[in-house]
Amino acid sequence: MNADLSWVLNGVLEVRGARHAILVSADGLLMQRSDDISRDEAEKNAAAMSSIQSLCRAVAGFVDGGHGTWKQTLVEYDGGWIFLVAAGSGAYLAVSAALDVDMEAVSFRMQKTVSALREAMSAAPRLNAGADA
Repeated sequence: MNADLSWVLNGVLEVRGARHAILVSADGLLMQRSDDISRDEAEKNAAAMSSIQSLCRAVAGFVDGGHGTWKQTLVEYDGGWIFLVAAGSGAYLAVSAALDVDMEAVSFRMQKTVSALREAMSAAPRLNAGADA
């Protein structure tokens, strides 16, 4: 992705308690990161977020017999939360936050960001993903 969208991700972090934000492609590549997270850390987490969304999509049938569509994943840890949402075709927005974050405010801000910039935050699938590996 060529456009610098870090300002969009930094906007999500205006919610008190939100820590980091990354934009991830479906195949685990870092597309963009907020200013407060290092590239290495963001790339490591991008790969993991891609795996999480893939697992969540795979078990969607567990919810309602296969008719549901994955919308959002929320993971709780001792030290905080991870929010993961679809952000366009082949892109996902992940935000980490403190335990006391206003969860509704983070979810709302993420959805607002995704809705407003769906086109800009979309990623086309790679044509030769893994073919030369």
